Amino acid sequence: MIVTLIVVCEIAFWLLLAGGLALRYPARMPRTGAAVLLCEPVLELVLLAATAVDLKNGAQPDWKHGLAAVYIGFSVGLGRHTVHRVDAHVAHRFAGGPKPSRPPAGGAERTRYEWQAAGRWILAAAVAIVLLQGAAWYVGGDAADPLRTWQQRMLWVIGINLVIALSYTVFPKATPKASEPSGPSRGAGSDESAARR
Repeated sequence: MIVTLIVVCEIAFWLLLAGGLALRYPARMPRTGAAVLLCEPVLELVLLAATAVDLKNGAQPDWKHGLAAVYIGFSVGLGRHTVHRVDAHVAHRFAGGPKPSRPPAGGAERTRYEWQAAGRWILAAAVAIVLLQGAAWYVGGDAADPLRTWQQRMLWVIGINLVIALSYTVFPKATPKASEPSGPSRGAGSDESAARR
């Protein structure tokens, strides 16, 4: 049941996102579209409540309950950024918005970008760890071992993202140099000819 609900929540997330953006831009109904997008956190609450009820009814905690906590954590940490990125692309395509920016190529801006990305992943993993710990306390004893296994995996997620961000700090990526034309441009030559005349 929990795995099915996770799949349903993931599908519902993308359906709500598509529906909200379709109402916001092509249908020119920004308030209605925003209201649909604001319904997305309800999905995490439904999944959290269903997981808690399942455990309360005596279900043995296993990898499925841990996965539910991880899904909620990643929705909290990465969901808002995902919505903003998709919104920027749809606004550019349908509403004449600016072209979405690409990650900086190098320099301090790229280092800052990597730390922001790491921060989102670390937040996601931290929320998952807290939810998993709450479930472990609720269950207690050796029955919580599958939840603790998920906590260890989330610690790996935090560690990997810290290593990536630190690598850009210690070994920053060089900013590519703008290419300069090798000779005078056609326009410059024309201006010089006109001046001679």
